[in-house]
Parts: sequence; structure tokens; C-alpha cells
Amino acid sequence: MGRRLSSRFVAGLEIEDALRVAEAVNRQGMAVTLDSLGESVSSEAEAHKAAEIYHQLLDAIAERKLNANISVKLTQMGLALSPELAGAIAESLAMHAAATGNFLRIDMEDSPVTQVTLDIVQRLHARPELRGAIGIVIQAYLYRSQADIEQLLADGIRVRLCKGAYLEPAEVAFPSKADVDANYIKLSGLLLQSPIYHGLATHDEAMIAAAKSFAGLHGISPSQFEFQMLFGVRRDLQRKLVNEGYNVRVYIPFGREWYPYFMRRLAERPANVLFLARNFFRS
Repeated sequence: MGRRLSSRFVAGLEIEDALRVAEAVNRQGMAVTLDSLGESVSSEAEAHKAAEIYHQLLDAIAERKLNANISVKLTQMGLALSPELAGAIAESLAMHAAATGNFLRIDMEDSPVTQVTLDIVQRLHARPELRGAIGIVIQAYLYRSQADIEQLLADGIRVRLCKGAYLEPAEVAFPSKADVDANYIKLSGLLLQSPIYHGLATHDEAMIAAAKSFAGLHGISPSQFEFQMLFGVRRDLQRKLVNEGYNVRVYIPFGREWYPYFMRRLAERPANVLFLARNFFRS
């Protein structure tokens, strides 16, 4: 079961596995973002080792001319050890991305690290040589997300909008799906109206339909934004959107940490189990 799960939702264990899958996805007309799985590290050496994988990815993407960028979690870069360490590693990756004409997306994790993640991204993006080379993820289920997006838009920072996959208390996040959906639609409208190229990460056809309708009503071209989806999830919908002329980016995780990563995600929010189960047998 573990092998079947990993082969469906994870590209493989090694960098070469991820690059091979990225090439295959590119051939289907879709961009990719590569994620080396793993989260909190216990030493500075582990943080630098994790970062080295991303440096190798950036070089390989440039060498093979892939339509791909990278997604990084700051806890994997040592955030729990030191925000300064994580910030320095993120800076080195952003510099490398800028030098190779690429882009670094900083993933958002659970709410205790939301502010420090925003602080690091905003500080780095403020540097002229990194402007446009680094972006962030915002989670629609947090009450604070509209204010965060308004500030990010003012700063000119690219956003990936998702609903949110962590179990959060009602003090910081909308507890009902209907409220999360409504906020996602509202926030996607803010992003679509901005002149910045953003990503709408969702497999929810109602959210996709709302975004398409909003774009059509406001004369927003499909080339001005992208839909983002997980590798192995709603492949039928990914192909449909490409055929309709929309930009699609597939989030491709890989690495030897896939098993503990999935177990943590599934344990902390049981809804994630149902989500994967529903998609396991879909085309």
C-alpha cells in the first residue's frame, strides 16, 4: 500500500526521479514546482543538506530547460533552530533562483510560523536583485489572510493561494468549509485583479469555476494566472484545464522523507485521509 501511495502522489526518492517526472509533465503542457519532502530538522548541518538538494534542482532545471521552479518549507531550512539560519538559507536559494532565471516559492506551514515566514519573504523580496524571484503561499482558512494578501500585493509579491491543510484552532481559522470556500473565492478575486502573476492552488471544481467566471467578467486573460494542483490528484481536471487554454502547474513532491511526511499530514488532519482516498482511484 505504501508503494502504491508513493507511486501515485510522490515522484520518487531521488532528484533524478523528480526531474524525469517533471519532464513528462512538461510534455503534457503543464509547468511544475518541485518539493523535496521533509520538515523540521534537528541541526544546522541537516538544514544545509536539505538546501543543497534545491541548489542541485535549480542547476538541473536550467541545464535541462525545464518549465519548473522550486517550493521550500522554512522548517526544513532550520526555522525551528533559528529564524536567522532559515532566512540565510532562503536568501542563498533565492539568489541562485534569480541567477538562473528561476523562482523560489516559500511554502506556508502551520499558523505559529505564519508571521516569521511572511517576514522572511518580505525582507528578501525587498532586495532589488531578488524582486520577483521569491514568492509565498497564503492559506484561505486563516482569518488574517486577507490583510496578508493586501500587504503582499502592495509589496509586489507573487502568491499561491490554497485552502490550508493543517489542523488549526477556531481562534485563528474558519472552522466551516463553507466559510473557507467563501474566503477562498474572495481572496482569489483580489489576486486575479492584481497585475502580478499568481497561482490558485485547488482541486475544487467550484473554486475553479468561480475563478474562471471572475476572470471572464473582468477581462482577465488565462495567461495572467495559473491553476496549481498536486501530482497524482485530479489528473483529468489538469488535462481539461490545459485543453481549455489555462496555465496549470503541478506540485511534485519527492524524496526519502515521503512516508513520515504523509503520516504527519494524515494524522494531524483526518480530512486529508479522505481527500487522498477519493483521489487514489481517479484517472
